[in-house]
Amino acid sequence: MNPYRQLPSVDKMLEQPATAAALAHFGRDAVLSAIRQLLEESRAAIAAGEDAPDLAELSERLQSRLAAGAQPSIRPLLNATGVIIHTNLGRAPLSQAALQAMHSVGQGYSNLEYDLAEGRRGSRYSHAEALLCELTGAEAALVVNNNAAALMLLLRGVAAGREVVISRGELVEIGGGFRIPDILRQSGARLVEVGTTNRTRVADYAAALSSDTAALLKVHPSNFAMIGFTAAATLAELVQLVQETWYFDTISVLNDLGSGALLDTQPFGLAHEPTVQESVQAGAAATTFSGDKLLGGPQAGIIVGQRDLIAELKQEPLARALRVDKGTLAALQATLLAYRRGQAVAEIPVWQMIGAEAEALARRAQTWADQLIAAGLAVTLRPGESAVGGGS
Repeated sequence: MNPYRQLPSVDKMLEQPATAAALAHFGRDAVLSAIRQLLEESRAAIAAGEDAPDLAELSERLQSRLAAGAQPSIRPLLNATGVIIHTNLGRAPLSQAALQAMHSVGQGYSNLEYDLAEGRRGSRYSHAEALLCELTGAEAALVVNNNAAALMLLLRGVAAGREVVISRGELVEIGGGFRIPDILRQSGARLVEVGTTNRTRVADYAAALSSDTAALLKVHPSNFAMIGFTAAATLAELVQLVQETWYFDTISVLNDLGSGALLDTQPFGLAHEPTVQESVQAGAAATTFSGDKLLGGPQAGIIVGQRDLIAELKQEPLARALRVDKGTLAALQATLLAYRRGQAVAEIPVWQMIGAEAEALARRAQTWADQLIAAGLAVTLRPGESAVGGGS
């Protein structure tokens, strides 16, 4: 018998008792679409040499597909990777204060762009700007939807049509196949590479300066590192170079920090991670960093820097396309308030995990092991090391 003729018709599927309940719950359009997909998949399976499914099997598949399609695809997971800030698992988990702030503004209306004191339209940028300036020492700040967007906006505002000088050793890939040179070119700036992969000196930057130079860009390589015969110009050295150049007022030193630490990582037994405060103090015209890495907040791209420069960026048409919503701003503000109170390590999950004592982790692991052993599983405890960040 022709196996294709064994497949039921759409009408036959609709006549099944279970399908009637599905029609009432999911709606006719969704059920019809699922039936047609199943029948098309079954025809493809038959063409590949498989047996035709019977009516009962197709009805069961239909119920499973409809039930799965009615559930959100993003779901909570247990992170057992050993990586605290895992890109593929959503990066930083939010603090309770951040979650409460998002819920508070999300369930109704808010003063997102309304100045309550003046009784007129306000700016969404104001909600986090003062806190960011207070915590970093910067003159002004701007929040967009991720750090790549922050860098793109910054380069477009500062260097569109002009040259940006960067070390070959800092032309890194930032994840998901996206690379710093791609972002730089997309911004409209012209890339000028200097030095070599492993060694770039201040003199290399100096040799590349011209009247068409708009910026010198430093990019923190994050969890990528070169060891051995290496050298790199510091941010402070680049600032000094520009200040000693006769047309210095037309060149900006920009710093893409990426992770955006506001706390010194060394007291936690980690290698030193450059902080945003250090970048500002070194004289960077603008510094970009992420909200959902070491800051421990929501996904966001943050630019802090000189007042005039940030003011110009706020007027860029691209800034509106990259702006963040009320939930992100509420969560970010709540996260920053924890830093202001000096409670970041106590309240922000990323820093709670980074600051956890080995003894406390051992006790927690032993508790889980005891529960698993009681359930009949074979469990062995072994010491190990976790990474702060990772993913692909």
